[in-house]
Amino acid sequence: MITISNNPATDQPADTRRIRQEIAIVLVVTFGLSGMRAALRLLSDLMQPVPLNQQQTTLAEHQSDTSWIDLAMQLCSSAMLFSWGFLALYLLRESIFSRWQPKAILEGAGLAALIGIPGLVFYLSAVHFGFSKQVVPSTLDDAWWEIIVLLIWSAANAFSEEIVVVMWLITRLEQLRIPPWVALLLSAVLRGSYHLYQGWSAGLGNIIMGLIFGAYYLKTRRVWPLILGHFLIDAVAFVGYSLLRGHLSFLGL
Repeated sequence: MITISNNPATDQPADTRRIRQEIAIVLVVTFGLSGMRAALRLLSDLMQPVPLNQQQTTLAEHQSDTSWIDLAMQLCSSAMLFSWGFLALYLLRESIFSRWQPKAILEGAGLAALIGIPGLVFYLSAVHFGFSKQVVPSTLDDAWWEIIVLLIWSAANAFSEEIVVVMWLITRLEQLRIPPWVALLLSAVLRGSYHLYQGWSAGLGNIIMGLIFGAYYLKTRRVWPLILGHFLIDAVAFVGYSLLRGHLSFLGL
């Protein structure tokens, strides 16, 4: 295992070969392979006779016809995402829980507003012009546990993505003496790649989000505001859609 300090720029020279191996293994296990699959799904969808903006993709859907099995499978999927984040923290020998600061709540809310509000406008425009599928946040409306699971999903997505794609990846790339702006760009492109299954615009939009979140991390070296901001974006999308389902036709949803 590779030991690092809280400031990667001042670390002692690390084992470059092992860092490269770690990056390859972790990305194949987590978001790197997800990005490849998402790109292939988009390619397949583009080859269909139906235009992209007339196709749908669902983010949270039933995984079994039996309620308790469905719930268990939803929780297992969330646990897998959490485990990716904890794997990255273990490899970094980092603990983010001792770094909690109350101001992270306000900073996270600010980041959520900065990304979420323009992001909704961008999505609606992309669907109109044919660059995105119609994204359905959830079809779990007949399950009593829907809201709870959607909040857990939101937390799992936020935790895994910000820990792995921002904190861990940028840290490891910096240890390879890759310039920070290149590490930032690679992190953002990775984030965009595994959202491509939603359409071209989702990839671009998440690259922009990745650039903003990554730049914030490079400036502050704090990941909690990113996790909270990402959680709020997903929670509002999931839970808001669930509560307002059937009343969002004016938004094309």
